Amino acid sequence: MREQPYLAKFLSAFFIYTMGLRTVMYVATIFGATELKLPSQSLIVTVLLIQLVGIAGSYTFAWLSGKIGNIYALMIGVAVWIGICTGAYYTTEAMEFYVIACTVGMVMGGIQSLSRSTYSKLIPENIPDTASYFSFYDVTEKLAIVIGTFIYGFVEHITGSMRNSILALLVIFVIGLMLLYRIPSRKVYHFELDRNKN
Repeated sequence: MREQPYLAKFLSAFFIYTMGLRTVMYVATIFGATELKLPSQSLIVTVLLIQLVGIAGSYTFAWLSGKIGNIYALMIGVAVWIGICTGAYYTTEAMEFYVIACTVGMVMGGIQSLSRSTYSKLIPENIPDTASYFSFYDVTEKLAIVIGTFIYGFVEHITGSMRNSILALLVIFVIGLMLLYRIPSRKVYHFELDRNKN
């Protein structure tokens, strides 16, 4: 990993924004039930909205990455997550919550598939065994889930409000966006990799 600095930079960015992304996925319905007092039927509708819109979101991000590149598409996705956290902090009505749920669906599936695709493109082409790379990727994702949900629960515990936990996730996404900004395009990455070999 030391010989592939851009791969390490991407993993660090992926680790950070995945903490926020997966935590939102796990606590969205809990937030709706606790903070907005939404009934079970409304929460079921929310889950369905996220799943349905997620299909369109995956195609949208695939198209976007083809136009502007994976890293810039991921940066847009993380920026949308920052907007989602901002909206969730101020939301008080069920309809507002549904709009946020639709937005979550748009970026949820897209950013996950795009992250894995980006990671695979950053792996050097002459590596015969990529299984260990993807194992490390999966471990990073699982660790991000654990730490992200811990941070969310810890902030809620010490402040007594899930809205403050949302602010903590917003900060996490901002850090993730800043880390993504340090990563060049795939073309630049492979140019520098080849230059270092020569």
